[in-house]
Amino acid sequence: MEDILARVPFYLTILSTICGGITVALLGGIAIWTFRDIRARSRDVLAHVLATLLVIVLPIVGLVVYLMLRPRETLAEAYERSLEQEALLQAIEEPENCPGCGQRVKGEYLYCPACHTRLKRSCPECGRPLHLRWSLCPFCGASVVPQALEPMPTMQPELSTAQTEEPLPENEPPDDVQ
Repeated sequence: MEDILARVPFYLTILSTICGGITVALLGGIAIWTFRDIRARSRDVLAHVLATLLVIVLPIVGLVVYLMLRPRETLAEAYERSLEQEALLQAIEEPENCPGCGQRVKGEYLYCPACHTRLKRSCPECGRPLHLRWSLCPFCGASVVPQALEPMPTMQPELSTAQTEEPLPENEPPDDVQ
């Protein structure tokens, strides 16, 4: 029994060393995680240093305070959100593509420079470009007749002149023969 009691300090030393190692590893992991997280959420170097020091100096309380005060979104999420907003704005602005060839054209073009498709017409009053389906000029208020986009007529094969001429009756001579 005395032998077991003599070895208790040795076992306590081993146990405290293991617990201390685990605690140091946990605090180091929390500090590294905090540094990486704040670096992904802010470009400010001072914020990086202060957040990491807060978690190192006050381990559990500092982590809770950091989690309450950290920026809501990462820089990548903010960038993606700005790209989405820009895409929505471009969709609202209605980027124009030629219906004939699909090439991008400017809003003031009346004809596509690539395939010569009529895109818009000019207002008879103010001369500004109007969509073909508009019945009113939004710039001057002039009333215009909307034009429907019609498909191109299909080409029918031409009949040869021999087929178009009516055959002469057999008993009548031609007019030019006398």
